Amino acid sequence: MPTFKNGDISLYYEEQGSGEPLILLHGLTMNHLHFSVDMARLRRHFRVIAMDARGHGKSDKPETYTIDDHIGDVLALMDHLGLDKTDLLGVSMGSYIAQGVAIRAPERVERLILVSTKSHGTTSSSQALFERHAEELEGMDFQEKMNAASKYMFRNLLEVADIMQNEDLNVRLTKKQQKAANEALNGFDFRPELGKVRAKTLVIAGSHDGLNPPEAGRETAALIPDSVFMEFRESGHLPNIEEPRLFYSVVKEFLDDDGGGSFPGW
Repeated sequence: MPTFKNGDISLYYEEQGSGEPLILLHGLTMNHLHFSVDMARLRRHFRVIAMDARGHGKSDKPETYTIDDHIGDVLALMDHLGLDKTDLLGVSMGSYIAQGVAIRAPERVERLILVSTKSHGTTSSSQALFERHAEELEGMDFQEKMNAASKYMFRNLLEVADIMQNEDLNVRLTKKQQKAANEALNGFDFRPELGKVRAKTLVIAGSHDGLNPPEAGRETAALIPDSVFMEFRESGHLPNIEEPRLFYSVVKEFLDDDGGGSFPGW
């Protein structure tokens, strides 16, 4: 089982393919299996690496941790693999972590893809959604809330139904572990520092995303010097699941672009 250590925390990852490295960072309460379809496609062209964030999947689950710990874990993975520089793709929570990596070590991120993102928040987006619909979701556990609130999160419910019910992907964290995962995202704000990002950046949002709506992605893109924003009209919070063919073609074109202006927006 491929693991590495950051301090006393053991973290799990998988890699496939060869070529330029691309690290994939998943969302809250999920794990590397979120990217199973993406890895199968992208490994034909890239060295694709997907890790389980601390507190998630097969990685250690400390009682408390922060988004700064998540950022440090990605840099520790790069060191473990001997990567001086990489491309990063993050979805939701993974996109916040990716922003943090590109701010803390701008020279180590070549290209940055932020999916269903925001640049600041007082709490996790899922917790904020649950609070907005507290009466409707009263008495439910985390997974039940996620299932009930999916109508506010996704455009193509049938496309994500298997994902939401997949126990391998949505590892049943204990209430204590769920609390730690949510609290790690409390109060982050990258807006003052996004100007430090050197990476060419693509921000993707879903028109029907009730967690991180398109305006949050536009705000993030506007603060990154070399960025382009793209909105997927038939997606909610998981464009890579809801519009997988479009997602793959856009990501592949962006990563292949040599800076000569072939990618829309450059």
